[in-house]
Amino acid sequence: MLKPVKRTKAGQAGGHFAIVASRYNARYVDSMLRAAQVELKRAGATAQVVRVPGAYEIPVVASKLTTIYPRPAAIICLGVILRGETTHAAHIGEAVSRALMEIQVASGVPVIHEVLLLENELQAKARCLDLRCNRGREAAQTALKMAQVMVKLGAKPF
Repeated sequence: MLKPVKRTKAGQAGGHFAIVASRYNARYVDSMLRAAQVELKRAGATAQVVRVPGAYEIPVVASKLTTIYPRPAAIICLGVILRGETTHAAHIGEAVSRALMEIQVASGVPVIHEVLLLENELQAKARCLDLRCNRGREAAQTALKMAQVMVKLGAKPF
């Protein structure tokens, strides 16, 4: 069952974040992007947005963002992969998931994975267009929380 994203108290966490968003399936990704930007702004944070052609291109940009100055407190990755008649979508989803995990472990920068592998457009509408369940907002909330966790563990403040 799809659970609504709870509205959290934004507080003034501040900080600089990065968002890597796919242009493919733009209707859905753009909605997640807007929701993430609103949530970060509510928290007093800034976000650099980098658009890439598709989900498969997200990891290389996320990796590069871990090396720039100022380093983002977290990187939010947004994309929508819709299953088709072949296994191609599953291969893309698995490759992206593995790469994003490896990037965050190697760099120490939290990488928030909201590259959704979905069965159909109905699922995409529910997770991306419905304001109550928008996974972009949830990704931003996770990024803000992870930035705070990392600072508590001794990472330089963002």
